[in-house]
Amino acid sequence: MAISPLAGKIAPRELLLDVEALISDYYSKTPNPADPAQQVAFGTSGHRGTSRNGSFTETHILAVTQAVCEYRSRNGIKGTLFMGMDTHALSQSAQRTAIEVLAANEVHTLIHAGGKVTPTPVISFSILRFNAAKSASSAGLADGIVITPSHNPPEDGGFKYNPPHGGPADTDITAWIEARANELIRSGLKGLKRLPYERAVKSEYIKEYDFISPYVEELAEVVDMRAIAASGLRLGADALGGAASPFWAPIAEKYGLNLDILNAVSDPQFSFMTLDRDGKIRMDCSSPWAMAGLIGHSSKYDLAFGNDPDGDRHGIVAKSGLMNPNHYLAAATNYLFSHRQGWDTRAGIGKTVVTSAMLDKVAGALGRNLYEVPVGFKWFVNPLLEGFCAFGCEESAGASFLRMNGKPWSTDKDGIIMNLLAAEMSAITGKTPDKLYAELTDRFGVAYYERQDAPADATQKKALKNLSPEAVKAASLAGDPISQVLTKAPGNDAAIGGLKVATKNGWFAARPSGTEDIYKIYTESLISQEHLERLMQEARELVSQAFAKVC
Repeated sequence: MAISPLAGKIAPRELLLDVEALISDYYSKTPNPADPAQQVAFGTSGHRGTSRNGSFTETHILAVTQAVCEYRSRNGIKGTLFMGMDTHALSQSAQRTAIEVLAANEVHTLIHAGGKVTPTPVISFSILRFNAAKSASSAGLADGIVITPSHNPPEDGGFKYNPPHGGPADTDITAWIEARANELIRSGLKGLKRLPYERAVKSEYIKEYDFISPYVEELAEVVDMRAIAASGLRLGADALGGAASPFWAPIAEKYGLNLDILNAVSDPQFSFMTLDRDGKIRMDCSSPWAMAGLIGHSSKYDLAFGNDPDGDRHGIVAKSGLMNPNHYLAAATNYLFSHRQGWDTRAGIGKTVVTSAMLDKVAGALGRNLYEVPVGFKWFVNPLLEGFCAFGCEESAGASFLRMNGKPWSTDKDGIIMNLLAAEMSAITGKTPDKLYAELTDRFGVAYYERQDAPADATQKKALKNLSPEAVKAASLAGDPISQVLTKAPGNDAAIGGLKVATKNGWFAARPSGTEDIYKIYTESLISQEHLERLMQEARELVSQAFAKVC
């Protein structure tokens, strides 16, 4: 994909969102239940869409929230529901809609006091903290909703459900919620329970809650906050106008950090953002174009970092620039398993199938098991809860890890603790994470990694998702014999929703997009940039051949 000439530059006024029109569309547009593009569809991170094209409207949120209430009732989930939202323009409207349905269904719901926003990881943390004192059954256990489209453009909205395990809902849950929500929409919302907002928000079922204090108080149980403070490191935290904004100041004050906070003011247009690679406003803290603002300030700090709008992703900026997420995850893995004495020596390292093979090398050197799963953080929920994995990560800058005593902290991605971990690593070792990664490349060699997108229609995407290993007839890839053709993840034998082909010197993976007419190609070479380019070219050819055989 070509880089836009506007990439890395402040968005021109003509690209800024018309917030009033977007919210008007949310309330006025009715989705066509026969149009797949306007149906409720849960991907790896919930239902996402925009009111501009009728894919995220009041009708969708009424139906999805009612479906969640019915799911809770069917499964005996009777505890508190923690609800958070981010700073996207549609999030507040969607939360109001959800409150009307939750109150009518007599679901005891906690929302952030004062109308504040709440990051995804804080909802997961709150669910686990509440449930820690409860019985093992689902009766009386808490769950949660987060209204966010993550790092997506300003016009998007999103809705995620986290059951009592605190992490993203698995496909069996989301499939039921999705089907029931679409059934409600087709019926004209027959069976919907709803109260007027003013009655709902004042009812006994909707209460305000301080999400900040418990999370901030317990941070020292997962990150060495004392070491960070004692180091005197000059830190910069870019909230990117997101839900982490109200948390950074209390964190700095509580632990005495030398921390500047940037872009903490909520702006639904995200007019302060520099444009992403494709010329769109996208609050992706792993993108050097979207993070150009913070990168430009990096000389002022020993270390800086950013979060996306719901705080579940991290972006680490050293004086050398923004770290590739794969590089930071490898360095963090090596550090954590060398400095967490309270972790079970049998606890392994979790990664998705498209995360760098550098983690395989680090795991081997540490003598730790590697648990490789499909894309989606939901695959790390039980491993983190059970302590089977002490660290779970995915290449898109999402990760979480256990408390120092080996107990779970969150079962959803936590970009806040990942940023603070970078500061801890710098404080304890005297080296920023980019330098620690450079030491890994000295030991294991350089890994060259890239992701690209390629066109694919609905038929091709379906074919790619359902490929069998036998569809690949080639014997070699980029000059090396093919050693693995995978359609299931080695760690849990779950379908990866695509294809991964590996040799001793590199690999590629191809997965269809859930929202666009494209497929994603991930490649990694353990030899050179030239070898990486050859891998990418041959990967496209192999996928095209596979398409030809099955389409």
